[in-house]
Amino acid sequence: MRFEAITWERLADAFAVRADALEPADGGPWLKTAVDGAPAARTGEFAERVAQALRVRGRAVLVVSTEGFLRPASLRYEYGKEDPDSYYGSWFDTGALWREVFGPLEPGGSGRVLPDLWDPVTDRATRSPYRLLPEGGVLVVHGPLLLGHWFPFDLSVHLRLSPGALRRRTEGGGHWTLPAFARYEEEAEPASRANAVVRADDPLHPAWTGWDRDG
Repeated sequence: MRFEAITWERLADAFAVRADALEPADGGPWLKTAVDGAPAARTGEFAERVAQALRVRGRAVLVVSTEGFLRPASLRYEYGKEDPDSYYGSWFDTGALWREVFGPLEPGGSGRVLPDLWDPVTDRATRSPYRLLPEGGVLVVHGPLLLGHWFPFDLSVHLRLSPGALRRRTEGGGHWTLPAFARYEEEAEPASRANAVVRADDPLHPAWTGWDRDG
């Protein structure tokens, strides 16, 4: 896999240009995109850059973080608070993402998306209001482990960290999740599924594969 140096600003612009030229694969009016990566890769920062670049082009954008779709603590911690298999398979409420985020953006859908569902700090429902994404709008979902669930993304980027960089940049309390990300790399092969891969070991000097290798 060949990588070319790029800045985050240029990368966000490249993502926005590509997205702006795409038609949704399902024939509906909403484009669905993903920024996949471990928390240490700071997917939210890049997702916001992409959103801003798209808004400059006149596109309505809704950014959704998977951190807002965690399961209740009673389910996340069923096998302990630091179980990597639970983190990999049952921490995130994929059913709610399908129902509240992707379902409303299917052809003929309402466009009313729930931006988040559960607050992990209070361990209560967020009770956030639904957000209407106008036709022609772009959904940008960001977070970890996104590319192993067959979510209907029209465009996706995987922010890749080498095992060493992932360990260095993961805060000490999160090191127990590292086996989950190793399993994700092996089983889901996100670098093969994504439309582009960004090497993010150095947060100030990313590099990417370009779009010439569709996932």
